[in-house]
Formats: sequence, C-alpha cells, structure tokens
Amino acid sequence: MASASLNRRVFLQAGAVTIGGLGHSVAARAADERSLVVAIPSNPSTFDPINQGNHDAMVVNQLIFENLIEIDGEGHRRPMLAKAMPTISADRTEYVFELRDDVTFQNGQPFSAEDVKYSYDYMLDPAHKALRRSVWTNIESVDVLDRYKVRFKLKTPFRPFLDYMTKYMGIFPAGSREKYGNEVFQQKPEGLGTGPGIFVSARSNDVVEFRRNPNYWRKDSMAWDRLRVRIVSEEAARIAALLSKSVHIIGAPPVRDYVRLRQAKAQGITGGSRPALGSLMLMIHNTRKPPFDDPNFRKAVSLATDRKTIAEKIFNGLVEPSAVPAPASAWWYNAKAAEGLAFNLDQAKAYLAKSRYASGAEFELLYSSQGYLLDVGDAALFIQASLARLGIKVKLQPLETGQLIEQVFAGNQTSVLMAVIGPSDPTFIIQGIYTPNQVMTRSSGYSSERLNTLLADSFRVDDEPSLGPILADMQAILAEDSPSTWIGAIHSFNLWRTNVQGFEPNTGITLRLTDVAPIDAR
Repeated sequence: MASASLNRRVFLQAGAVTIGGLGHSVAARAADERSLVVAIPSNPSTFDPINQGNHDAMVVNQLIFENLIEIDGEGHRRPMLAKAMPTISADRTEYVFELRDDVTFQNGQPFSAEDVKYSYDYMLDPAHKALRRSVWTNIESVDVLDRYKVRFKLKTPFRPFLDYMTKYMGIFPAGSREKYGNEVFQQKPEGLGTGPGIFVSARSNDVVEFRRNPNYWRKDSMAWDRLRVRIVSEEAARIAALLSKSVHIIGAPPVRDYVRLRQAKAQGITGGSRPALGSLMLMIHNTRKPPFDDPNFRKAVSLATDRKTIAEKIFNGLVEPSAVPAPASAWWYNAKAAEGLAFNLDQAKAYLAKSRYASGAEFELLYSSQGYLLDVGDAALFIQASLARLGIKVKLQPLETGQLIEQVFAGNQTSVLMAVIGPSDPTFIIQGIYTPNQVMTRSSGYSSERLNTLLADSFRVDDEPSLGPILADMQAILAEDSPSTWIGAIHSFNLWRTNVQGFEPNTGITLRLTDVAPIDAR
C-alpha cells in the first residue's frame, strides 16, 4: 500500500507543469473549450491501475485506464473494451472475450488481445506486488486466441470473477512496463491507457489535469475538452468551491450540507443519491490487540452501538443500518444473526462483564479526517459517547486518508471506523477483511477455517437457492465472533451545479465523468 509520503512524492514529481486559474470561476475558461472541474477529498496514492487503494481517487485511474467490462451507474455489467459479455464454459472455468477492433491506446498503439494478456500476466506476477493480486490468483492462464479474442482459464469456478474485472484492473500496452518503467505508471502515465482522459500534470494536494483523448473509441461520449480533478481535503472548502462556481461537482459532501443544498436550485446546486453496492460502514477491530482479542468484549461493543440512530440522525437515511456484513434489504441478509447483535445496553453490559476487560478498557479509534467515501467524524463522536456509558474510554484519532489506509492495510490499528466499498458481489468485503492473504487481512487479524471453507463453497455456485444458505452461515459465524462492529450499507451521494449535464451518483461511489458536459463552457 502506498504511503502518504508516496502520495506527495508522486504529485511533486509529476507536477512539472504549473496549473493556474484554480481560484477563478469555471465559466472563465475560453468559450470554445469545455472545461470540467471536480473536487475530491484526497490524493491518489498512485496512477498505476493495479495499485490504487483509494476509491475516491480511483476516478483518475479510471479516466486513463479501462477494463474489458464495466459497471454502469446503476450497477449493471456492460462491455467496455470487449465487444460483448464473454462466452462462459459449462463448468464456468473458461471465459472467452471478443474484443473491440476500433480501440487504440492514447499513444497511438493499437489495442489487441496481446495487451490484455500482458496486463494480467504482469499483475499476476508476485514479483510486481500488485495491491489487488490476491483477488485474481484463481486465474490459471490468459491465452490469446487471435488478435481480438482472449480466453481466461480459471483453476476453479469463481462466481465474482466478472464483478472483480470491472474495478481492480486496467489494460496497458504490451511491453510498456519494460519500455517506460513503473515510475511512469505511478507518476506520469501519459498515453498509456485507452480511456477518455490523457494525463497532463499533477500537483500534490492541489489538482490532477487531463485533456481529452481525441481518438477515444466512444466517439459520442466525450463531453469535455479539459478536466481538472481538484484535491480539496476540507469539507467546508469543497462546499465553498461549489457555491462559488469554482467546481462543477464534489465528492464526499458532508451529509448536513448535502441535505441542506440538494434542493437549493436557487443557488444553482442540486444533488442525488443511490445505494452503493458492495459497501459497508464498520469498525474494523484488530483481534490480535487488546481489548479486541476478547470476543465477549467485541460483542459488548457491537451491542452498545445504536445503528438506527447513527443511520437516521447522523446520516439522514444515507446509511442502511445492519449489524452483519450484508445490507438489511439484500436477499442474502441473515436477520436472525443480525438480531443477536442489535442495540441492547443490558446485553452489552453482560458481555462486558464476561470479558477480560470487565473493569473497563481504553482503545484508540482511527477515522479519516478527509471524509473518505463518507464523513464518519460525527459517528465517531457518537460511538465514543455510547461506549463511555459502559465505562469504555475511546480515544479518537483522525488521520489523513492516505495515512489511514496505510495503517489499516498494515494492521497497525486497534480499531478503525471507516466506509469500505468493492464490487457488488456479496462476499467481497468478507473475503478481503476476514480471510487469509487478502489486501485487508491484517486489519482484522481474524481467522476461521469454517468461514474459509464456506467462502470457497460460495464461489462454486451462482443461483440464489444454493448461495443463500452459504451466505447466511457466513454471516452467522461472523456475528458469533464479531471481529468487526458492522453499522450498515452506505449510499453514494454527490452535489453538483445545475449547469452540468450527464452526471449522476453511481453505485460504485467513484465519480463517473466520461459523459459529463459542463454546459456553461459551450
């Protein structure tokens, strides 16, 4: 995982070109140049598509690099660099993709099956230490069948394969790593993707700038000529930039301002939301560290957490409360397991009394100071006050998002309050946090052979009657052991100016900007 120092170094080295005019209205751009400006809370950790861990900042990677398929704004799979969805073998271990023949990389190199094979082979090589390699290790081989046809052979059936393909990968030109070196991918990936945005420059804690790809294969989709992604960590500053017309769209708005401004069309601002598929807000406890090395203490914390109040009073309905790692509205939700962890102070006191920390405990709770995906600062204060009623002292520790992710991925935290999101598959978060050799395994320090077996079983089935009982059993195991305090599924929500066309919140939270038109710059 890239550190905060890498964030700064990447931007400082990439920012050879100074970008001016950020304090002016977006309408001040020349009338013949359609300029779109958006604001997100934190720096990308890297521009390399195989190593980005920050979902807010993933917008910059997705403007440069593309996948064979994508998830649209409503959460549906659709072809991207592939012509159509793949042909899948009867045993679900082979996926054959027909590729588009009208795509070129931004540097003019034609796109082909060789690039797909090269990209996946590079990412799968353990020597390259790709951040999300662990979700792809079920790939046995990637085979070029002809110039525009590629086959993925899997070791065993793997239900989430297509969902994972939409998010944690990007295709780059064959031979490009050897030709340009990894530093170019990390810092200045100009011309190395097939996407709508060509990297121009970047400045740490300031801006990443793109220009339109004139040869982009989706000829009818480009709606801007220049795009600037501003890094604005302070919530109030993002709101001020939107109100002053310095930006068109903001990510991660404060809930209170979102509620206040979304209908304030007189100020030229609107907003919207939709459920974020594959999302959870939770406290990830490090079960190797006291006091979370005691399952009774972990249950006490869960039972003392009033999810309904957090969801309704703090997040104004933009969180759907759930005491297990599944949305309460989902078909696989285990209501019985969730009921066993529902808010109940008497039961919380009883579990605390049975724990090794009956006389009280103290722990540090990390959270992002920059509103990563969702501003959880007020929720952290609420949890601190709630646990104080049990005699548990919580020290709140806000961190910059890059530092927070680094600490959590390394498993250095005692507990962290954060929102997480991944592909829409119901096992992604469970796999990533609570099973071995995954990107966030260290964050929980949790292990269950029974859970591992059930996860493997779930990968082999794809129908609700077969999958439902497996997912229910997984939730029951996790509820019993309580390695986390699950709070609920989150919504994706944004604010934007009414003189923007084609933008809407999407189920993956990361801003989708390819088709957005800044109509004030026409």
